[in-house]
Amino acid sequence: MPRRIVLSFVCTLLDPFSSPAQEPYKPSTTISIAPGAWHSNGKPTYAGTRAEGLLLNMRAVNAVFEDRNPATAPKGFDPEKNVQAFIDKVPEYVACGVRAFTIGLQGGDPGYAGVLNSAFEPDGRLRPSSAKRVERVIEAADRAGAAVILSCFDHGQDQVLKDAAAVKKAVVGTVEWLRGRGYRNVLLEIAGEFMHKSYDHAAIRDPTGMKELVLLAKKTWPQLLVSASGMGGGRLDHRVGTEADFLLLHFENVPVEEILERVASADKVSKPIVCNQDAKAGEEGAKALEATVNALASWGYSSPKNQHHPFRFEGAADDPAVYAKFKELTSK
Repeated sequence: MPRRIVLSFVCTLLDPFSSPAQEPYKPSTTISIAPGAWHSNGKPTYAGTRAEGLLLNMRAVNAVFEDRNPATAPKGFDPEKNVQAFIDKVPEYVACGVRAFTIGLQGGDPGYAGVLNSAFEPDGRLRPSSAKRVERVIEAADRAGAAVILSCFDHGQDQVLKDAAAVKKAVVGTVEWLRGRGYRNVLLEIAGEFMHKSYDHAAIRDPTGMKELVLLAKKTWPQLLVSASGMGGGRLDHRVGTEADFLLLHFENVPVEEILERVASADKVSKPIVCNQDAKAGEEGAKALEATVNALASWGYSSPKNQHHPFRFEGAADDPAVYAKFKELTSK
């Protein structure tokens, strides 16, 4: 047996996270930015509607959830069935006007403590089983003509990573995986609410450190659109916004009547503004969505049904008022 084949075989045995090379995915949806506006396959999103050039979205970070802590994992929970339940509803969400889904490699708060939900190992390697579930979502969104805002880090799970080197390895590995798969409908959110006090790693929590991670991702794959989201008050630190390709804001703590001011005062230069987390529901949620669109920014709905266990993905039935407004604003 030639020596190079023996070495390859030994390396496979030693690395339990290695997997056979995959053929790149053949995408049908390319999401891009042309001065200040979102485009899908070279054309403005929602052409001819009030939402033209925007990227209306929903938060589904726990669609790829898996609690690997045996002490807290929900009895009978099946990660594969959970992700399929979401995928089955992707066409319905898109039919309502949603054009992007926020998915988390470290999920989000599932509504209980002690969870271990991370697609990363302590050294920053991406877990193949987790990556497979995310691939299923990215490809389902691609087939439906939608984007995925892929979030790397969550403030409840970054503790899994052992040091700053692991954080950087996780970013580079994620970007290389996305590039290798050939995806064109993915936007990268390095971290959700990156200045949250619960983050352990200064490389994530500190604006200068986050700026470096954004630049690292862009250097690894210059064609990838990269950002990080600010806190619930609708602000993003200037140092991060300057390097980001688009501005990610959260409106959780922003009253509807103040949304226009938040958008107008955002630090922007021909960069689209995307809110990808707001839990306002019912008529208030519908008003927040309309106010954001009137401010020429994109809005994202964060329903407790989708976030907290037991996770439920019911399409328009998640919130009839909000999804009716999605459809109204994106219809001619």
